Amino acid sequence: MTVKFIIALVIAYALGNLSPSTIMAKARGIDIKKEGSGNAGTTNALRVMGKKAGLITALVDVFKGTVAVLIGILLVGRDPAGWCILAVFLGHVFPVLLGFKGGKGVATTFGAALGYNPIMALIALVAVAIVVFTTKRMSAGSLVGALSFPVLSFFMEPQLMPVAIIMFVIITVKHKDNIVRLIHGEEPVMGIFNKE
Repeated sequence: MTVKFIIALVIAYALGNLSPSTIMAKARGIDIKKEGSGNAGTTNALRVMGKKAGLITALVDVFKGTVAVLIGILLVGRDPAGWCILAVFLGHVFPVLLGFKGGKGVATTFGAALGYNPIMALIALVAVAIVVFTTKRMSAGSLVGALSFPVLSFFMEPQLMPVAIIMFVIITVKHKDNIVRLIHGEEPVMGIFNKE
């Protein structure tokens, strides 16, 4: 079991390293880390390369999170596979293949949660959607999503609490600049809400 658990974590971390925004940007001769916010996630892909690239990035990031957890469940069972959520998240946020500079992990966290407990993931998604469409700021929704993970875990999946708290802290720290801009009313409107 220990060997299988390690293998599951390694696979999850490796999947987290897959960065669709970086790949698409390179194909266009762009360094995504030097454009927009410098982030390799969905929001910056949308900002720098447009709606199609943003959608592809979101879908791939969600998919890799789901696959990582499902592989973990197959290898080691459901409860231990909860740590695969953290592993794929860390692979996305701190990818060794990209010099440990990845995205903020929100879409991948949703995908991983979807693979583990679809109902919990969808409740979090509804909360995120309400905040995003109310504020027109993805960062605000992301922070609500990060907070909802430990809250929902407490009531629905208590064994995930250590994982959820660690991820909440990391996502919040990764959004520190966004938080400052939100407080000062300087956070940009999400690209899909721009009319042009």
